[in-house]
Amino acid sequence: MHSRDRLEQAFVLRRRDYANTSLLLEVFAASQGRFPAIAKGAKRGRAPVAVLLQPFTPLWLSWSGRGEVRTLARVEAAGAALSLPGKALYCGFYLNELLMRLLGRNDPHMDLFAFYHAALTRLAEGADLDNPLRQFELRLLQDAGYALDLEREWDTGQPLVVGRRYVYEPERGLRAAGANEEGATVGGETLLALACGATLTGIAAREARDLMRAALAPYLGARPLRSRELFQQWSGAPEGPARRT
Repeated sequence: MHSRDRLEQAFVLRRRDYANTSLLLEVFAASQGRFPAIAKGAKRGRAPVAVLLQPFTPLWLSWSGRGEVRTLARVEAAGAALSLPGKALYCGFYLNELLMRLLGRNDPHMDLFAFYHAALTRLAEGADLDNPLRQFELRLLQDAGYALDLEREWDTGQPLVVGRRYVYEPERGLRAAGANEEGATVGGETLLALACGATLTGIAAREARDLMRAALAPYLGARPLRSRELFQQWSGAPEGPARRT
């Protein structure tokens, strides 16, 4: 059982009001993974703990309880809150929603936790939004047990090559596109650049976005992502965060 005196690195993925002065949280902790927790009395007092219990704020937390829902015992800041301006904010919401959709509860993902923190930091820098998202999507699929092979054809085992077009088959992988095949294809140069974490721009960035959307779709289910809906409302664009997420 987790000791209420031991502080752990964590982020809040989502928060909701609970009763009059408390909060119901979805927490992502380095050693524990994702779990629900109650912050009792978090909104009470002149310096309420609720100010700290916000998404994108690095935290030290301790908690108690053996049931599904834990009770927070201590809350401390582990660093300054990450400011995500404009579109970056909705990208952050998108990352949080992916974690809640793809990760089971109480399943530790310490490396993914560090990767998530790094992705938020890059989003806060604001210069490049697409590439942090693509790399996080790849890492999340890998840690959730759905790794996407970006270096070999799934059916032949042949390595992908620059200058050739490929088709993604859901829950299988990539195969070489036929000469007259219709539908979306991805360039080998895009796939190999994505695999090594290179910066993608222009057509390659769009191809990578569409590929990752298709790769995530079987595991996200039919329910639309709320982060995309919120972005559409904010931007007024018909495609919304599809352009960014």
